[in-house]
Amino acid sequence: MISRRAMLAGSMATLSSAFLASTPRRVSAATLANPNQAARLRRPVTPATSTTLSVNLQNNTGSDTVYAFVTGQAIDNNNALMLLEADGQTPYYPTSPPGTGTPLAVDCAIPLNASGGSSATITIPQLAGARLWFSIGSPITFLLNPGPALVEPSVSNPSDPNIDLQWDFCEFTFNSTEIYANISMVDFVCLPIALGLTDTSGNQQNVLGLPGGGLDTVCSQLTAQAQADGNPWTDLIVSYNGQNLRALSPTNGIVENSGFLSGYYDGYAGQVWQMYESATLTVDTQAQWGTVTGQVSGGLLTFDGVGSFGQPAAADIFSCDSGPFNPNGMSAEMLAIVPRLAAAFNRSTLLIDSDQPDGENPSDYYSSSPTNHYARIVHATTLDGLGYAFPYDDVTPNGGANQSGSVVSGSPALWTVTVGAVH
Repeated sequence: MISRRAMLAGSMATLSSAFLASTPRRVSAATLANPNQAARLRRPVTPATSTTLSVNLQNNTGSDTVYAFVTGQAIDNNNALMLLEADGQTPYYPTSPPGTGTPLAVDCAIPLNASGGSSATITIPQLAGARLWFSIGSPITFLLNPGPALVEPSVSNPSDPNIDLQWDFCEFTFNSTEIYANISMVDFVCLPIALGLTDTSGNQQNVLGLPGGGLDTVCSQLTAQAQADGNPWTDLIVSYNGQNLRALSPTNGIVENSGFLSGYYDGYAGQVWQMYESATLTVDTQAQWGTVTGQVSGGLLTFDGVGSFGQPAAADIFSCDSGPFNPNGMSAEMLAIVPRLAAAFNRSTLLIDSDQPDGENPSDYYSSSPTNHYARIVHATTLDGLGYAFPYDDVTPNGGANQSGSVVSGSPALWTVTVGAVH
């Protein structure tokens, strides 16, 4: 089974930040634990799925002016950049434009039906690294750079043409083996999005997502947390015309203000380092390397014969890919440790559990201070407690409950995506 960050890894070729900044996509814990996974997925297999899939788009936003967009890499067309045209059926393959910031040549804004009415049905081909986007009131502005490379909307670039627009997305890959889809609040919270997947045997999977008005709940809880601990969690709240527009993740908060929560995890990281000077940290790589053990010596958390980590700062923990978690130059075995160590820091479980992640209990996540309160609040607000709230939220104890909010099937018949009310 592929996971969120596995499917997104392949999409990087279609993206560009030369014109507008866009949040980078990262690979998943599953991919870093098993770097041969992507290669296996590219091998010829006996098709288990059809070449297209019907998708029902249900508008429950309270607005009758809602648009959807589909973007991804067309697996059956050499992974070319593809968008669906406004009819929700016709693939559009952009050509490379002469300059940056070029508008799309065709209309790709798919109108949804009136709120509370019947669903609109679209047909998707097999796509990798794909997203299904929604916006309320106006279509999202997508642009093209030479390549072609798609310029996606950004929540951290004040010059982005979508900066004051209510928009959001879910993520998916649909290939000859399966469909995998997930909701994501890794970058921000805005629109409630729920997923339903029915297979050819009639079996149903659901991810409930945020309730209607979930953004306001998240913002209220961020305000309460700021009052409780004195940290500027309210800096993550973005307003427009007197209403909450979105809540940024801590990583995007740091993009906005490099000093946001600077030093927040320093005391905790110091305690972790002190504990593992004498105790042993056990990490199950959940891959071919099995279980590895580490201790702190000379200021480094060292896994003998594998590698070492320095103490991470808050920005490293929230992003999961900078400082000691920067994957550049790491061995495959180190890359399998990173997600599990980063997840334990975000969930603040390293002082209560030396067996990562197999000794974990989701009821203990975010129960120690300091912790990633943005992620805590997101999980507390979603109707089933599920949904990616930080990049490695798919790290799961063996036999445990995955927190990431995904649906997957090798025999999909119908995928239903419901977008709800912001307020």
